[in-house]
Amino acid sequence: MSLPPGFLDELRTRLSLSQVVGRKVTWDARKSNQGKGDMWAPCPFHHEKTASFHVDDQKGFYYCFGCHAKGDAISFVKETENVSFIEAVEILAREAGMPMPARDPKAQEKQDRRTQLSDVMEQAVQFFKLQLKTGAGTAAREYLTRRGLDAQALDRWEIGFAPDGWQGLWDHLRGKNVTEDLIIGAGLAKPSNQGKKPYDTFRNRIMYPIRDPRGRCIAFGGRALDPTDNAKYLNSPETDLFDKGRSLYNHGPARQAAGKGHPLIVAEGYMDVIALAEAGFGASVAPLGTAITEHQLNLLWRIADEPIIALDGDTAGLRAAMRAVDLALPMLEAGKSLRFALMPEGKDPDDLLRAEGAESVQAVLDAAVPMVKLLWQREVEGKVFDSPERKAALDKSLREKIKLIRDPSIRSHYGQEIKDLRWQLFRPERRPNRNWQSGGKWQPQQQPASPGARASFLASSENADIQLREAAILAIAILNPQVVIQFEHQLEDMECQNPNHAELRDAVLRHAIDDPENLKEHIVQTLGSQALENLLNLRHVAVIPCVFKPGDVEKAEMTLAEELAKIKALRGLDAEIAEAAEELSNLDDEALTYRLAQAAEERNQASRSQNKDRGHFDVADNGARINRDEKDAFAAIMSGIKFERKRQ
Repeated sequence: MSLPPGFLDELRTRLSLSQVVGRKVTWDARKSNQGKGDMWAPCPFHHEKTASFHVDDQKGFYYCFGCHAKGDAISFVKETENVSFIEAVEILAREAGMPMPARDPKAQEKQDRRTQLSDVMEQAVQFFKLQLKTGAGTAAREYLTRRGLDAQALDRWEIGFAPDGWQGLWDHLRGKNVTEDLIIGAGLAKPSNQGKKPYDTFRNRIMYPIRDPRGRCIAFGGRALDPTDNAKYLNSPETDLFDKGRSLYNHGPARQAAGKGHPLIVAEGYMDVIALAEAGFGASVAPLGTAITEHQLNLLWRIADEPIIALDGDTAGLRAAMRAVDLALPMLEAGKSLRFALMPEGKDPDDLLRAEGAESVQAVLDAAVPMVKLLWQREVEGKVFDSPERKAALDKSLREKIKLIRDPSIRSHYGQEIKDLRWQLFRPERRPNRNWQSGGKWQPQQQPASPGARASFLASSENADIQLREAAILAIAILNPQVVIQFEHQLEDMECQNPNHAELRDAVLRHAIDDPENLKEHIVQTLGSQALENLLNLRHVAVIPCVFKPGDVEKAEMTLAEELAKIKALRGLDAEIAEAAEELSNLDDEALTYRLAQAAEERNQASRSQNKDRGHFDVADNGARINRDEKDAFAAIMSGIKFERKRQ
């Protein structure tokens, strides 16, 4: 059975050789490097204990250094399953989800035609290269020189020039006895609508040959020299050789460079790829004048697990990046993703290289962000979320995007990352006196007190009391996370004097509502075990587990409400005193005295228990707390003694 042209290429593209071979061998973890597709195992074709069987997943070939067996996925299945070539193809096609083509008696004829077309394309490459060196190519050479390409670079990339004539290439190929249908079939000429000779597809353009992974020229990209030309760049039309959405510029060399450890970079244009490769970034490719397609994305993931999309620093570049995000989301797999490196505004990779050198490009690549950050940026950039409705709209939009991810594990991780980014966006709005410092943690932004406020006895004596209460509140919340949702806003407004308390409060708010059962584990992961131990080992905090029985939610709610109210009142009094100290020197106003009196009264009320009727303690005249059960028992004893005395 003959297979149609391109079928086997597509089959090899869709399959990972390491997955096919992995069903028959056990990989040697010490020698293998899965990230680079460099896998080693004992050979399945002869008995051995050492790992001499090598699989190069990037190139799609295996080789045994012991028995010298070699081949691709098809030959591996043939040998291990003892099947024919067609049967091996059928097995792999089922695995790849590709239907076997119907029997095509003309398949060999089509294959022969592809070979002929490829030969014609090679003749065109040589013609264009020669034209670049003639007088007609002077303007093209000058342009390429300005772009930083010397003669050696022009030869390496086989760059040529299509002269400004209607039948220059046509006449050349016809003089070589190339048939008209092959010239037109290769996309090098177009038939005339006026009954004249066919005319060249490319005229007055710098020509970039486009080759498939095997090195065969399948198309051309042409850049116009005339600035008034309607199409600055023009690609070959679709032919039996060329499918634009399934091809990449510089595919073969980039695959080899990526196999040697170079990062895979996806740029926009031919000159970007050439400039990057000449500067040492050999694993650079470009889609052919269109947004990245699903097939191209699969090709990229065959080369590297995390290609870097390096786009121009303009609006069009950002739009292209967003289209790539939307395309990739449903296709994500464990270990397969994209990173995005956006060039400085108004520059492409070639511009940045010529202006600042390879170090600047490397810095941009090192700062490439993962897909989730770009997805978040698109949804929040330039928007204001000052109402519940706008925040709900953001949540809905992000949920819809995350639903596109088929892999449940990746979908879960995206959800958590979005939740973290959302928390960072909205929490600061409710703490305007805090500042986001380096290191990714919130730190208190203390306002300097006036000299009068600093000198006041009350301000200096109550700071310690406030910090003690902060610690108790946090300990109660950590030990009883199920009550945090009731006090979320009060905890957000609690201005912690101790920076460590501020970090603990943020960790509690961040995790207690969504995952209360694992709150302590989240705190340890975020801040380390020492932060939690330091809090719970404080003397006045260590007694809390003894006072609060497990599950005593009511007592936890009462205590939190009371302590939060006390801190609020204490801070209110501090603020009034600080403001009054500033004003008293310049203003004699009875309103100040009234304000201070009111603040003091609120403090006194807060200092008294707000839950006497529901609590288990009474307060004696001297301020001591008396357990009600003990008091009642003591009263009963005293009553009994009095009764006995009366009887006597």
